[in-house]
Amino acid sequence: MAFSALTCILNSSSGSHPGPELREKLSRILAENGTQARILLASSGAEVLELARRAVKENSEVIVAGGGDGTVNAVANELMGSSITLGVLPLGTFNHFAKDLHIPQDLEGAVRNLFTGRAVPVDVGEVNGRIFLNNSSLGIYPRIVRQREEQQKKGRHKWVAFVQACFSVLRHYSLLRVRLSVDGKELSRKTPLVFIGNNKYEIEGLKLGERKRIDAGELFLLVANRDGRRDLVKMAFLAFLGRLQKAGDLDVLMTKQLSIERRRRHASVSTDGEVRKMNTPLNYLIRPGALRVIVPVEKLPGSGA
Repeated sequence: MAFSALTCILNSSSGSHPGPELREKLSRILAENGTQARILLASSGAEVLELARRAVKENSEVIVAGGGDGTVNAVANELMGSSITLGVLPLGTFNHFAKDLHIPQDLEGAVRNLFTGRAVPVDVGEVNGRIFLNNSSLGIYPRIVRQREEQQKKGRHKWVAFVQACFSVLRHYSLLRVRLSVDGKELSRKTPLVFIGNNKYEIEGLKLGERKRIDAGELFLLVANRDGRRDLVKMAFLAFLGRLQKAGDLDVLMTKQLSIERRRRHASVSTDGEVRKMNTPLNYLIRPGALRVIVPVEKLPGSGA
């Protein structure tokens, strides 16, 4: 892409990159590519939001989010409804959104993508007015993710960390009573997990947790139908072995929108790893092509690459 200037918002609390050193390195790489850049450092998620809000009001052509999935989500929230393009520098610990779009994980490669890549529309999920780029969930999934990430930070292999996280969370968990309205049908479930993805997620095998595309215009709904600890451990291992869907212990649906009702007026909901209280019912929908993101030309979403 060609642009005369851009705004970079870096979350200095993401990953292990010291803020001032990162800004200096990024400034040098951008200068080598002949681009003037305004590089802003944020020390918190709230500051990321404020800086992104200002950049949108100033009609920046491209706003680059430097950080993890939470940082990218915060910037993307401010870009909704505008014509501004999002660039991504994956500086967090896991960077799921960037990985699913095949954006290079190293800083120089990610910056190079800003100039050699192409802006394409990708879908955005929404729940009660709050967007998510990856997924939203209720129940045990957010806790398992946090535990797995903590184990991986200690140097444990992905699958070892996953199994340890499952056992840790399963010691103490509670079930959700939910009523789901999907495509004119109602499902009443007593479940430990409701998972809603922005487009289809792989739920078994070595590609567990990955997406082949983020532009198919659908939400991915998964509801666990087993509630005992032994059953949930079994599901985890079936996912690892690539045999989960054959077990018949899940509701797996693709839809454009859905609603989740609970007896309680509020629910703890995870969106891209950030947990917040929301009023019920929870109304989910997909917003096709609502966000323009710079991705590598050879790895465009939906290209089958």
